[in-house]
Amino acid sequence: MRDTVKIMIWDPVVRIFHWVLVASFTIAYLTEEDFLTIHIWAGYIIFGLLVIRIIWGFIGTKYARFSDFVCRLKTIIQFLNDTVIFKAKRYLGHNPAGGAMVILLMISLLITIFTGLVVYGAEEHAGPLAHWFASTHSAWGEAAEEAHEFFANFTLLLVLVHVLGVIVESLIHKENLVSAMITGFKPEKSHPE
Repeated sequence: MRDTVKIMIWDPVVRIFHWVLVASFTIAYLTEEDFLTIHIWAGYIIFGLLVIRIIWGFIGTKYARFSDFVCRLKTIIQFLNDTVIFKAKRYLGHNPAGGAMVILLMISLLITIFTGLVVYGAEEHAGPLAHWFASTHSAWGEAAEEAHEFFANFTLLLVLVHVLGVIVESLIHKENLVSAMITGFKPEKSHPE
């Protein structure tokens, strides 16, 4: 029996970004206000990761580029419909739903970071936005804190949907997508039924 040919799909930048983001978001989410310094540094790390990933989305390897996985809404809906009936097409890189999830997660994280910086500036008078709030009332901080908590929780919901999608796709195509995000390699062809 011939061995399955594996090819590099996820380059080191994508893999390191993914797993450091997982760790940083987990730390930020769990620390909240109890360990503010750790929480803030985790947020800064997430911001730095997002900047790198956005740049890499334009200049990176084939499967890292936005042009490879950002799809029209019609394509995403068709893919989701096919997934529900376990007939989804296999993609080497991100499938249309996975690509949409990448974009949603990035947007939600950026909003979470921005609102967190507003809270930090308005309530703690610290951080890069502190000068905006030097003489204002904490109402900005309170409103931003509500938004920050909402988007942190929304991001967590997106993460849970993402994990569910990875599980479903792994089952449909009989491949370990978590392993692929660790090693970078995926089988060139889907496993036969």
